[in-house]
Amino acid sequence: MKLNIRINSIDYRGSFVDGPGVRTVIYLQGCDTHCDGCHNQNTWDKNLGKLYNIDDLVDELKSKVENGKITISGGEPLIQLEETIQLISKLKDMDICLYTGRSFEEVPKELLPHLNYLKVGNYKKELRTTTTSFIGSTNQRFLKLQDGKII
Repeated sequence: MKLNIRINSIDYRGSFVDGPGVRTVIYLQGCDTHCDGCHNQNTWDKNLGKLYNIDDLVDELKSKVENGKITISGGEPLIQLEETIQLISKLKDMDICLYTGRSFEEVPKELLPHLNYLKVGNYKKELRTTTTSFIGSTNQRFLKLQDGKII
């Protein structure tokens, strides 16, 4: 079955703050957390954004992301769970980081073997930090994964 995924935007310019290395960031559309102080509020409405056929998106990413480093953010990527699983599984040759506001225990286990990095925890404005790489508040964790396990 061909699935479509709703995307807010794709940043091909290269981010240094959304995971190790220079990364292309895909901002998925839709969020149910609505953290106070969120800097991606334009991703909240699940009905906005642009629909992409996942196979076409994979082809586009493979042709444009020369270094193979991709971060999937949002919004909340796990709102589009089936679509996110399909997208990540088709990008298996790439270095994938997933940003989610969910806890590690809430991330579906079938996603973990496809990820190199995982940021977990919702943003808490009162715990804001600018000194720890790849997180926005001190309650969040940035995890390196190998074969679906934290290393």
